[in-house]
Amino acid sequence: MNNLFLLTAFFLFLQGTAQEYKLKDFFSQDQLLRIQTDAIFNELNDTLIVGQLLVPSVGKHGKPTEHVLDLAQKGYLGGVLLLNGTMDSFIELRKKIDSVCKANKVLPPIFSADAEPTLIKYKIKESTPVPKTNQIKTIEEVTKVAQTISNDLHTIGITQNFAPVIDASPNKTVSNRSFGLNTDTVTLFANQFITTTQENNIIATAKHFPGHGYVKGDTHKQLVYIDGEMKEVNNYIPIIKNGVISIMVGHIAVKNNPVYSTDNLPATCSKRIVTDLLKNELGFNGLIITDAMNMGGVAQIKNSGVKATKAGCDMLLMPVNEEQDLSEILNEMHKNETYKQQIYQSAKKIIRLKICLGLI
Repeated sequence: MNNLFLLTAFFLFLQGTAQEYKLKDFFSQDQLLRIQTDAIFNELNDTLIVGQLLVPSVGKHGKPTEHVLDLAQKGYLGGVLLLNGTMDSFIELRKKIDSVCKANKVLPPIFSADAEPTLIKYKIKESTPVPKTNQIKTIEEVTKVAQTISNDLHTIGITQNFAPVIDASPNKTVSNRSFGLNTDTVTLFANQFITTTQENNIIATAKHFPGHGYVKGDTHKQLVYIDGEMKEVNNYIPIIKNGVISIMVGHIAVKNNPVYSTDNLPATCSKRIVTDLLKNELGFNGLIITDAMNMGGVAQIKNSGVKATKAGCDMLLMPVNEEQDLSEILNEMHKNETYKQQIYQSAKKIIRLKICLGLI
């Protein structure tokens, strides 16, 4: 790919230690994995580094294919969400985007999907039928459903699933997408879904932190609020302990909470929620991705991409304007060295994941 990377690879070969990594290695302290990650990172300029944070969507309800191919050509994408289409159409889209990245010698994206049990039949038409999340009643069913979904994702070439939902079921937006109201059941079933998914070398993504189950309203349309206690945060403790690779933060504000008030901003743009709570208190060191940045709960916020990354998010899902976000993040990096180093760490996390997924 480049001289430094080739030198690193040659060094590893001489040491007899070159190896292929799997997703299970992501949280390891493997020194050679760190060296490989740094070697690839060091060959990127700041524009391409910020490009790794962007996750546009493509498909029936996504951006036009030509727009995403243009971003791919420039290296302005770290991932691509395949949004509403058939398995065959997604296979063709993946091949097109990968070929453009390869031709332009930029890093390949992580392809993702909203392949929750409840949503997959709408998001990926012709996928293998599975019961809705709230219809799954045993741990054996969870394993079977997660394996079935993973098989379809493998066929397409998708390596990140934005599932499972960790929210409780009272909110109608997530009701049939949830494993239920009982916390023990939610965490038990979610952990099994995560384990099966990640054993298939597909990133599982727990969502929607800090909790969508008890809010009123729909974040697709407006900013919604947790009023007082954040009842669902504890659901994430066993999920993180179990090794979930990715967590999605929802566009959910917190009010009447003296410690975690988000000051009328969504959690995605709140350092108190993303860095202080999720990273520092709960000890999550994996990939943090926003919910879709074109949703009503965040789309009207000025400089939302900068605010979300400053809060601690590593990737921006479905930005309204990818190149505007890229430009605004670059401008802030040039003014703020601490922020710049934070962006660098996010990009390294993404590159490390791509190595562990076998994409690089």
